[in-house]
Order: sequence, then C-alpha cells, then structure tokens
Amino acid sequence: MNAQIETRRHPRIEATNDFVVKFANVNGSGSASANELFARAILRMGVPVSPRNIFPSNIQGLPTWYEVRVSERGWLGRRGGVDLMVAMNPQTWDADLKEIEPGGYLFYDSTRPLPASKFRDDIHVIGMPLTAICNRTYADARQRQLFKNIMYLGALSILLDIDAREIKRLFAEQYKGKEKLLDSNVQALELGREHAAQHLDPIGLHVQRADNVGDKIFVDGNVAAALGCVYGGATVCAWYPITPSSSLAEAFQKYCMKYRVDAETGRNRFAIVQAEDEIASIGMCVGAGWNGARAFTTTAGPGISLMNEFIGLAYFAEIPITIIDVQRGGPSTGMPTRTQQSDVLACAYASHGDTKHVLLLPEDPHECFEFSAQAFDLADRLQTPIFVLTDLDIGMNQRLTAPFAWNDTREYDRGKVMTAEELEAGRDFGRYKDVDGDGIPYRTYPGTHAERGAYFTRGTSRDPYARYSERGPDYIYNMERLLRKWETAKSLVPQPILRSTGGEAQDGVIFYGSTSPSMAEAIELLGKQSLVLDTLRVRAFPFPDSVGEFIRRHERVFVVEQNRDGQLRTLLINEFGIDPARLVAILHYDGTPITARSIAAAIAAQIRPTKAKEKMA
Repeated sequence: MNAQIETRRHPRIEATNDFVVKFANVNGSGSASANELFARAILRMGVPVSPRNIFPSNIQGLPTWYEVRVSERGWLGRRGGVDLMVAMNPQTWDADLKEIEPGGYLFYDSTRPLPASKFRDDIHVIGMPLTAICNRTYADARQRQLFKNIMYLGALSILLDIDAREIKRLFAEQYKGKEKLLDSNVQALELGREHAAQHLDPIGLHVQRADNVGDKIFVDGNVAAALGCVYGGATVCAWYPITPSSSLAEAFQKYCMKYRVDAETGRNRFAIVQAEDEIASIGMCVGAGWNGARAFTTTAGPGISLMNEFIGLAYFAEIPITIIDVQRGGPSTGMPTRTQQSDVLACAYASHGDTKHVLLLPEDPHECFEFSAQAFDLADRLQTPIFVLTDLDIGMNQRLTAPFAWNDTREYDRGKVMTAEELEAGRDFGRYKDVDGDGIPYRTYPGTHAERGAYFTRGTSRDPYARYSERGPDYIYNMERLLRKWETAKSLVPQPILRSTGGEAQDGVIFYGSTSPSMAEAIELLGKQSLVLDTLRVRAFPFPDSVGEFIRRHERVFVVEQNRDGQLRTLLINEFGIDPARLVAILHYDGTPITARSIAAAIAAQIRPTKAKEKMA
C-alpha cells in the first residue's frame, strides 16, 4: 500500500520552474484552500504562477479541478497538457489520466490498491496512503477529509522542493489569532512532508527560488473591476446575484464601506441595491444615470437577456450607464461556472431596432481596473450604455498583473452638461440637438434651473427639442445623429494593440480579452516553426479604422475567440463589409480557458498547406 509504482517505458519529464500541476478533487471537500496555498507558496518563492479553478455549479459532490501553471518566464495563459496530476477523485480518474504528458507524473491516494490496468505505462506513478494516515491520526470525519488536503500539500512540498516556510507563513496569515487551527494545519503539513521524505522518491519537477514576480500584484478581475468602479466615481450599484459576477458587486460594497463613508457623519456616500431581478437592477441604474449619478450593474449572459428593453431605452433616451458583463457559457443557463466569450453579439446589438453599443474588452485584471473606471467617463461623454466584457476566466481567477495606478489630479469627464448659468444667459437648449457635429447633444441634470433646461425623457421618437414626434424627418435626424456619435466613439475607446513583423507576415491574427495570455505564447510556438504572423488585439467596439486597415493588409486573418459561432468574426464582417473567406475562425468553446498549444496547432494546420502549395508552384 505504501509502495511507489514505477514505470520505465518513457523518460520522465525534467523541468525547473516550468511545468503544469493539476488537482482533481471533489467539490465541497475543502481542497480549494490547500490548492490555493500551493500556488501562493510558489509565488512567494518569486516564481510566477497562473492558477485556474474549474468548478461545478452545484454546492458539493461533483468534480472540481485546480490547474496551476508554473512559469518563470511569466506565461499566464493555459499551456495545454499536465506534467503532474494530483488525482483525488476516483470518478474522473480515467479522464484525468489522459491529460498527463508522456513522462509526466501521477500522484494519488494509494490506500486502496488499484489494478495495473488503471495506470498508463508512459507515466510515473507516486502512491501515498493519504486516507490511511488520516484515519490513524484523526478521529473526526471532517478533519480526516480537510487535513488530507493539507497532507498532500506537504508531500508535494517535498517532491517539488517548495519551501515549507512559505506555506507556514501563509498559514500564519490565514489563521492569525486562531492558534489552534494554525497548529493543526502545520501538524498535517509536517505529516505529509515526513511521509514523502521517508517513502517517496524524488521526481524531475522542481521549484527554485527566483525573482521574477517583482512588484506585480495577485488579484482577480472581479475585485479589480470593483475597485475601478470606485475610482471611476460610481456611487450607485444595483445588481442581482448571478455566477460569475456576484463577487464583483460584493467587492464594490467592501471598498465603498472603506472609502465611501463620510468620516464626520458616518453616513454612506453610496447606494448598493440587491434588486429582486435583473430587470429591476438595470431599471434602477437607468434612473440613477438619468439623475446624474454614476451607476452600474454587474451580471452575466442571462442577465443581459433580461435587461434588453431597459438597455434600448438608455440607448435611445441617451442615459449614461455602465454594465459589466462577466461572461459564461450559454445559451439559457448554459454552463454557469465555465468560461466563454459568449455575449459579444448580444451586447453589441442589445435591444430591438437599430442599436449599437460600446464594448470594452479587457485582457486581464489590470485592464479590468482601467476599463471599468474609464467606462463611466465614456458613458457620460457619449451619453449611452457602456459594456465592459470580461469573463469567468478573468473575473474569478487570480492573476499576476501590473500594479494599479491612478492619477489623483485626474478629473471625471462628465461630458456635455449645460449649467444653470448658461441657461440663464439664454443659451439654446435642445436635448437631442447636435450643435457640435459630433452627434453628442447637451443634457441637463434634474433641477438645474427653475424655468429652463427641463425636458421630457421618452423612449418614443421625438424632435431635437425632445418634443414627441412621429415625423419621418425627425426620426431620421435622430438616428443619423446617433451614428455620428458612434463615429465619435471610435477615437475615445481604448485603441487596438498591434504587434507587427515589419512586413514579413502575409497572415494576421485578431484576438481579444482572456485569449491574450495564451495567444502571446502561441505566437512564440508558431515562430519556432518558422510561421510568422502579425497580431492585433482589439480592445473595444466600435472598431477604430485601424482594425479594418489591418485586415486589408493581410491575405488572411485568423480570428481567435472562445465561442462556437465566431461572434467577433461576425462583428468584423458586419462592420467592415469584409469578404468572410478572408477571416478564418479559430474557436474554442468547451468551457475551459483556451490553451497556447491549441491555438498554435489550429493556425499551423491552416498555414502549412498554403506554404506547401506555394513551394510546389
């Protein structure tokens, strides 16, 4: 039972600070804390990590996985493949085994012997009787389960050369003031370390201290976006709980309690309402935005579906609001705890009729902070709904990212707001009148002037002075003015980021959002095969003209995204009138974050036949 099973048909993987560990557990078993400690301890040793939690939508009982990318070079996307599988769930054993790279390692609970047929002959197997040790040590059933996780953490610290002092420091921070819990966790850690040191052979994967973390911070996108909302001036949040966005509203409340409570009176300088549903939440935001507050809601795809009518009202009545959509798998309930870039089209054209909405597409928590703050300026400047599209991978997984920065002298851009003084001086006020040629009219806040500047906000057609009108010319004037505003938005949104080979590449790649970390590594993998491409990361919709120019400069452009139907590709074709044959979809939509290897393989499979034909010609 204590014996280690050795396989000899494939040389073992040897790697230092560059490997992937995946934990296969049962949801509700208390493994999440131990697995996160594993990632954080390596991070404390100065080695970048990128963990991803893949969990089910029920409370407990179903499979859950926690994948940790260890990369001294700082790759933060999923690589593909697993070098060490910590298999703690018999239900997923066979599937977990298949993910291990040839020459990789399987760590498992060997309390119950398994037949040879349950193993692969090209991997190296490490058995440790975790359940038996726990049963001998602990009488309480819950303790046996919880401390089994800490015990395998201890064993892994020996096998991988992880400094146990870092784990103990993390324990001390987690259980400060709870010495009993601290001592019991340290005891379980040492039990695992002692067994591994005495009974398990060294493996080829190692963690070695480095200095590659620097001043980077470790944070998830939901927390980053919440802080961005605070710095962006948001004072109203109305929301309804939905995975994977709920923690964003909860973080916003935490930061408001810290930064938005009047020190003298103790009164809250914010309003956070958990509404009865998504329809009510967006309605509250529209009302607050109309009244001059900076308001936002956070939701996921099903919430966007319910909000469509109010979104259309805000677009047509030109009321500034911000909507943060943390995307997940769909349609319908879909996969609530899996990631996808699935709401691009739903948000871009949300509501009926001719509508187009500004989308901001952050790639990581740093841009979640920046774009969420910027969204409120854009909403006020453009007098329209602004969508910030993140996803579960960014929103709920902690990521190493550059520290947040804020210029304290920065002033909020409230856009075109006519003052009481201007009204008193006799300035002409037409709520929906384009006076500057940029499509953006002037507005007033309620109560600005006792006699002037009032208007009726309606969702029906009107003339430039907000008077009800069904005249065709009035409607056309308004709709064409909204298009001029759309053109203005192109220069205000975050611009795309180009990586050019200087004319060497015939092909290009367009991508966005959470695809970015894996895309960066995929480009390097392709370069090793002498396959070079220019890349363009789009960061917003409407697309600036430079996006169309990028497509026209290349014979073929791959569009990499994480949904079934190629929604960004559809948007590009629709907006630029591009020949669909020139845009090649590279798609990933199984609910897991996309990998560098899958991107590189899919693009290489398209390029190689073309190069072969060129050589023959």
